[in-house]
Amino acid sequence: MEFLINPKLDEYLKNLSVEDDPVVLEMEKYAKEKDFPIIGRQGGRLLYLLTRLKNPELVVEIGSGFGYSAYWFAKGLKKGKVVLIEYQQRNIQTAKKFFKKAGLLNKTEFRVGDGVEIGKKYNNIDILFLDLEKIRYMEAIKTLEKNLSPNGIVIADNVLFQGKVIFEPENKKAKILNRFNRYMFENYFSIISPIRDGILIAVKKP
Repeated sequence: MEFLINPKLDEYLKNLSVEDDPVVLEMEKYAKEKDFPIIGRQGGRLLYLLTRLKNPELVVEIGSGFGYSAYWFAKGLKKGKVVLIEYQQRNIQTAKKFFKKAGLLNKTEFRVGDGVEIGKKYNNIDILFLDLEKIRYMEAIKTLEKNLSPNGIVIADNVLFQGKVIFEPENKKAKILNRFNRYMFENYFSIISPIRDGILIAVKKP
């Protein structure tokens, strides 16, 4: 598979991103040991920056895993909360342990179940983060976009799908992600950063 970023450039960026947060380091170690996919440190830093710039009151994350990406949102919050929605109870329990260790439980809400269905219960979402099953991305945005705040941000991970959106366009998940990407660029003001596996950032068109 083609590299999205030159490996030497990727290594350069990793070396610049020195991290001294012990919980971040522990979460990254856990992900490596469990072979658990995460947004990565560059992606996490991007989420943190967007959170600081947006200063949201409500972040809703669909597909939280064990909480790595939500941790970066929580670190960046000045007020408000991040809602972690994950269908596996054991992942939520692991997330709670990390957030407790970091003293961030007061900024979080944990939900177990279907992310799209639970997400519908929240209104005025300032940041909506999509990292659920890729075949549900279109369903998720079509269902939840009405729940966004007027200037809400949509962030979606894995939108380049290891380059398969280009190199294997007939792949079932690649087809859906290509539909999703086109929808987001046609109906939102969007950009895709090639960080790791592609991170889409979008706001509604004025």
